[in-house]
Amino acid sequence: MPVVNRIAELADEVALWRQDLHRHPELMFDVFRTAGVVEEKLREFGVDEIVTGLGRTGVVGVIKGRKGEGRTIGLRADMDALPILEATSVGYKSETAGKMHACGHDGHTAMLLGAARYLAETRNFAGTAIVIFQPAEEGGGGGREMVNDGLMDRFKIEQVYGMHNMPGIPLGMFAIRQGPFLASADRFEVEITGHGGHAAQPHDCIDPIVAGAQMVNALQTIASRNVGPVDSVVVSVTQFHAGTANNIIPQTAHITGTIRALKKETRALAKQRFHEIVEGVAALNKCKVSIDFEDGYPVTFNHADETDFATKVAQEIVGEDKVMTNVPPVMGAEDFSYMLEARPGAFICIGNGPTAGLHHPEYDFNDKAIPYGVSYWARLVETALVA
Repeated sequence: MPVVNRIAELADEVALWRQDLHRHPELMFDVFRTAGVVEEKLREFGVDEIVTGLGRTGVVGVIKGRKGEGRTIGLRADMDALPILEATSVGYKSETAGKMHACGHDGHTAMLLGAARYLAETRNFAGTAIVIFQPAEEGGGGGREMVNDGLMDRFKIEQVYGMHNMPGIPLGMFAIRQGPFLASADRFEVEITGHGGHAAQPHDCIDPIVAGAQMVNALQTIASRNVGPVDSVVVSVTQFHAGTANNIIPQTAHITGTIRALKKETRALAKQRFHEIVEGVAALNKCKVSIDFEDGYPVTFNHADETDFATKVAQEIVGEDKVMTNVPPVMGAEDFSYMLEARPGAFICIGNGPTAGLHHPEYDFNDKAIPYGVSYWARLVETALVA
C-alpha cells in the first residue's frame, strides 16, 4: 500500500504546523509553547485522553480503535530544538536568535500529529495507539524522564516505535537495522593539578599540560589496543584548556570529551580503561586528578521481531527496494534508547534528501517527507492492531 490517500490530502496542513514549530524553537525541557500546541491539536482531533507534564513537559495522547479491545503500542516524537543560530533563508526561519530546529524535531512532532489526526478520524484498528511527544532529546534525557515517570506502565504500552529523519537518504526511502543502531554516549571531564611556576624552570614544577597531552594520546589506545578491531568504540577529547601566558607553567589543565560504543560490554571496558589510563598517567607525572564521568544515553538497540515488522510496514509504503535493512550503525546517540530498554520496539530513519546535515545551521526538515512519515505511523498502528 503506497502513501495513504487521506494523509496525502493532509500533508500541506501538516507542513504548516511544522513551519510554525520551526519559527518558535525551544530547548531541552523548556518546550512549553510546543507542548501547548501539541495538546491543543490533540484536543482538536478528539483523542480519547491527553496527559501533560509527563517527564516534566512531555505530552501523551491516547487513541482507541473502533474495532474493540486489543494490544497497545506507542509512537514517539521529540519536540526540542538546538542552541544554534539559524543560517537558512526560509520564510519560516527561527524567530529566536541562537535557537533553531537543526535536527528536524519540528518535522517529527508534526508527522506524529498528522498520524494522530488520521488515527483519531479513522480508528481503523483494534486496541490503543499511544502518541508520545517527548522533550529534551538533545542532551537532557527526556526519554529517560518519561520512562521514569511511568510512561510504559501507566499506558500499558507493549511495543514502542521511533523515527528520525536522515539527510543523505533520498526522499521516499527508509533505513533500519536489527540490533545496535546508534551508540551509547558517555561524557567525561578531567581536572589535572600539578605545580605551577616559571616556564624557564620546569624542573621546579609539575606540568599538567604534559600530563594532559599524554592522557590524550594514551586514551586513543582504548580503540586501537583494547577493543577488538571489528568492534566499534570512539574516544574523542574535544576540549583541552590550560595556561594563561607563554612564560607560566599552569597549576591546572582540563580535558573534556566523549566515549561512544555499540555494545554494553565495550562501553564498560572503555569506561574501565579510561579511569585506569587517566589515573595512571597522572600518577606517572606526579599530578593529582579529579574525574567527572557521566553515563549518558545507552545503545539504541532495535529488537528483532519489531524491526522485521517495522521494515515490512515501511516496504508497504515505499516499496521493498526503498527500505535499506542493513545500514551501518551510527556512532551518534539517541535517548529513544531508554524506551527501547523498557519495551521491545524499533527505531527507523526516514530520508530527508540532499539537505544540510543534522545540527548544521543551514539544515531544514524536508516537508516532502511528511506523507511518507505520517503514512508509516498510521500503517504501523493499523497493521499491528488489526482486528
